[in-house]
Amino acid sequence: MEIVRLTMAQALVKHLQAQFTLIDGVEVPLFGGAWAIFGHGNVAGIGEALAQVKNDFTTFRAHNEQGMALAACAYAKQHRRQRIMACTSSIGPGATNMITAAGLAMANRLPVLFLPGDVFATRTPDPVLQQVEHFNDPSMSVNDCFRPVSRYFDRINRPEQLITSLPVAINTMLDPVTCGPATLALPQDVQTMAFDFPVSFFAKKVHKLRRNRSDIEQLATAVDAIKTAKKPLILLGGGVHYSLAVETAKAFIEQYQIPACETQAGKGVLAWDHELNLGAVGVTGSSSANTAAQEADLIIAIGTRLQDFTSASRTLFANPEHTLLSLNVASFDAEKHNSVPLVGDAKSTLEELTAQLSTEWKASSSWTQRVQSLNQQWLSDVEKATALPAQANDANYLPTDANVIGVINRFASADSTIVQAAGGLPGELHKLWRTSSDLGYHVEYGFSCMGYELAGGLGVKMATPERDVIVMVGDGSYLMLNSEIATSVMLGLKLTIVVLDNRGYACINRLQQACGGEPFNNLLQNCHTVTAGAPKTDFAAHAKALGAGSEQVSCLADLEAALARAKASNQTYVIAIDTDPMPSTQEGGAWWDVAVPEVSIRDEVVKAERQYKVSKQQQPY
Repeated sequence: MEIVRLTMAQALVKHLQAQFTLIDGVEVPLFGGAWAIFGHGNVAGIGEALAQVKNDFTTFRAHNEQGMALAACAYAKQHRRQRIMACTSSIGPGATNMITAAGLAMANRLPVLFLPGDVFATRTPDPVLQQVEHFNDPSMSVNDCFRPVSRYFDRINRPEQLITSLPVAINTMLDPVTCGPATLALPQDVQTMAFDFPVSFFAKKVHKLRRNRSDIEQLATAVDAIKTAKKPLILLGGGVHYSLAVETAKAFIEQYQIPACETQAGKGVLAWDHELNLGAVGVTGSSSANTAAQEADLIIAIGTRLQDFTSASRTLFANPEHTLLSLNVASFDAEKHNSVPLVGDAKSTLEELTAQLSTEWKASSSWTQRVQSLNQQWLSDVEKATALPAQANDANYLPTDANVIGVINRFASADSTIVQAAGGLPGELHKLWRTSSDLGYHVEYGFSCMGYELAGGLGVKMATPERDVIVMVGDGSYLMLNSEIATSVMLGLKLTIVVLDNRGYACINRLQQACGGEPFNNLLQNCHTVTAGAPKTDFAAHAKALGAGSEQVSCLADLEAALARAKASNQTYVIAIDTDPMPSTQEGGAWWDVAVPEVSIRDEVVKAERQYKVSKQQQPY
């Protein structure tokens, strides 16, 4: 057997270099590189290994471990899980900083390879710098925190363990059923240990998208359910994108004239103005989609986890005679909500359904026409919500999020990608943003992670550098994690960033009051401070200090001109605008289960709790 002597870290990097993926018939490296912030726990091991191959395998340097890992998540999402990045950090806080991103990757089923440094496997110098000691378990380190947020976890305590573990980690990330983050904890001494690795471990391997076929009996049951449906509705989830089934789903919808609506992750499968697209569904959904979901006798959920925002906390599908048919590659998801499961790859299964359904069958024209007429009213509501108000030139007018979305959406093109994550903006965008491209909408709402926006925009730009990436971010998320603005400038990855400054956590402030609570600890004006509120942050000055172009605009009319200047700029450009924290789009939407205290001294809470109990009665149990 031919062998080569390498350190464990060198072997790990060499194996990653040997992995390729087939995209549109072209072999490209599976790993787009590695993000790294070095410390004593990884600089001499994996740091040295990455330096050896710096001309062939790119290492990107970030400013925050969470930020770089979030960028890796966005990179995988924008690549539709066909390409991956690795993230390495030192032990201790470097590692724990990445756990939030691992949770996001886990919730959103995104492949990211986490390579945190770990304490000495030999334990000879224990306790080392940054080591958290466990009195009852010396084998445990902070990296064990990755276990609940990893699809695959291992600690490499001997170099040869890499031979069996690393391929399993990669396989786990690439399997559509188990897709998610993998973590290999790397003790700093083991990273530097040498072993005679078989050369075959570094042979080129080309991965292809796996397409699980559906069970014959489940397929037959699904065909019968569709044929007997009088009011069918399709829910488009993120799995449609990850299966590369956008065109297949569109053809299926058009052939059988079934109205469709979209989850956050499924947005963009159909263009916003497609005649059968009813728009967003659920808590942040359109009135047309939610009415259709309430009346439908068959809901065909394709590639969705059926999160509470999608199902309105299990109250949306209100027709007592309805059937929920769940087409999903993972049986875990296909069996949810008492569904009729159809386990299989979205693209392949839709093709199989098409082959078995009668060419003459179509959804009832009366049903289709009814929901289309509802949708015309909804599109009119969107126009009104996003229209430029009469006060567009008034510097004293605080615009709504919807006002700002309207300006940006009209400015954006088919080559633009909007990026967002947490707070009130995902709900407004889900309802109001009009996208005509399947790559045009990138909103992380599975984990609703504040701080994702700027790092995520960086990852999106890395994945699709040809696109005009526009990041919308609230002041709260900006202040939580903004360091990767400097990284985008350093790497020459231009972003257009619009900061909506409403002086606090406005979305949760509104929810707090909706539950009967007093405004407390969310808007800056309602926080415990020595003076009346916190000083106003100069976001334009801050962004400029990080190397970006920037400006503060005083009104919506100025925002239009600023977006043009941002587009003309060759570097990341930040535009800040003050907005009103209170309004949100009231049209559309559905109930969301947020528990209200059963006992309170506030009358408002008591009233809210009574209403909560009434709303709870809509749920199945």
